Amino acid sequence: MIHDDEFRMEDEDDEKCIEFIKNYMPSEMKGHFTDDDLQYIIDVLADYYAESGILDTEPDEDGYIDIDLDTAVEYVIKESKKQQMGPYDPEELFFVVQGEMEYTESIED
Repeated sequence: MIHDDEFRMEDEDDEKCIEFIKNYMPSEMKGHFTDDDLQYIIDVLADYYAESGILDTEPDEDGYIDIDLDTAVEYVIKESKKQQMGPYDPEELFFVVQGEMEYTESIED
């Protein structure tokens, strides 16, 4: 069972991730995604990581798991169409997905 403290920590982490992504994106893309869009994309990516089984793969010798960003982008686009979110431009969405991964790597270091 998840406690209130765990939810609060997840929310704080998501807020930090959103800020990281907004700073990561090229300046011409700023404003193309709302905080709600970014939160939605982060949630869909979490679903992708869990459902794809990618988190169950063995890391390479450096401790990394290879994640195909294009496949992750395709998953987000497919899910967003089903859930009537977006539409998201695949090229712009790529930066969001890449930013989320960079954020995750930065907090693991």
